[in-house]
Amino acid sequence: MCHKFFLFFLFLMSAPSLLAQQTYIHAGQLFDGTGDDIRENVTIIISDQTINAIEDGFLEPGSDTNLIDLSNQTVLPGLIDLHVHLEGETNPNRYIETFTMNAEERALRSVMFAKRTLDAGFTTVRDLGGTGANTALRDAIMKGYVSGPRIISVGKSLATTGGHADPTNGSKRELMGQPGPTEGVVNGVADAREAVRQRYKNGADHIKITATGGVLSVAKSGQNPQFMDDELRAIVETANDYDMHVAAHAHGKEGMMRAVLAGVKTIEHGTYMDEEVMQAMVDRNTYYVPTILAGDFVAEKAEIDGYFPDLVRPKAREIGPLIQETFGKAYRYGVPIAFGTDSGVSPHGNNAKEFELMVEAGMTELEAILSSVKTGAEVLGLQDQIGSIEPGKHADIIAVGQNPLEDITALQNVVFVMKGGEVVRL
Repeated sequence: MCHKFFLFFLFLMSAPSLLAQQTYIHAGQLFDGTGDDIRENVTIIISDQTINAIEDGFLEPGSDTNLIDLSNQTVLPGLIDLHVHLEGETNPNRYIETFTMNAEERALRSVMFAKRTLDAGFTTVRDLGGTGANTALRDAIMKGYVSGPRIISVGKSLATTGGHADPTNGSKRELMGQPGPTEGVVNGVADAREAVRQRYKNGADHIKITATGGVLSVAKSGQNPQFMDDELRAIVETANDYDMHVAAHAHGKEGMMRAVLAGVKTIEHGTYMDEEVMQAMVDRNTYYVPTILAGDFVAEKAEIDGYFPDLVRPKAREIGPLIQETFGKAYRYGVPIAFGTDSGVSPHGNNAKEFELMVEAGMTELEAILSSVKTGAEVLGLQDQIGSIEPGKHADIIAVGQNPLEDITALQNVVFVMKGGEVVRL
């Protein structure tokens, strides 16, 4: 037995790939996400998926240590986007795809969008609504079948009949049917509870509701409230039972206020937010996820004939340009802000443009970055795992050529990405 053990030990020693691999990253500049300073010339020590230590100076690697030289780059934590839709991407044929694209094709296409997002430096995203392929994509990435960011999925968003996430809006009557809680359509308290439990059964991590009308749905109003107070309370209470938080798409004030008072975790878009809503969000520590990029994109495309259906075009013209202005007001008021883009409305991989738009509206570069890495991790309840470069956390690390605290557009040109200790872009 001893002889066999000795031979096995020799085998392990001769096969370093089977042992824990250590990696050194030489970072010329390091913003670790914990404060406001930049450290110069440090070594990040990584074992497998985890950050072990950060040491001053460029340590000399041993013969069994991988070295990644980022001595001419600025190194940051992997970015977090709290609002993406990886199953699709807005295009002039988007609405017909509902009837022409098979579920398998949609799922396979989402792999491409996931890879673009990861390559752009976003190592964690919250996917806020799809068909359920988003949840399957989460699992495929987790199991290593495909490459993409760590996904927190809501599965299918919840709506009321005719609401922003009713999947049959715009269909002829013969195709509308009567979707219910299984399909994410809610009418009444019992439906609300059942719909949340169905999302849990389907494997969703959290819940997304469409508290008001929306821009891109084929329905007249982009801002009317679409849930009653008792329905909202039932959704939030039931979600809480399953340790799921609730994100609320909302443009109009009334629906937004109802959602905040019901206890949702985040308000997405928030276009017609006023100071009464802002104060309610401050009082309840409700986060605002602005998605300025999406507003800019739809306003631009609304000027192209035929890009959007006639019912959508005026909403895109009216609501889109207002989001950046609302963001500036909410920032100055002191509303808690977390980073999110609504990518899928705009092209995947362009997520970092949102940072530039936030800074244009008055936020500092430091605050914009922290809204992604620090606040994003807090919203997800994963602050002990991601969001900063610290010992014990996942090795989610990116690098850019310039210091983004001085030029926020540097984040639009990521040159290195590591997710969970694995180099995915170099």
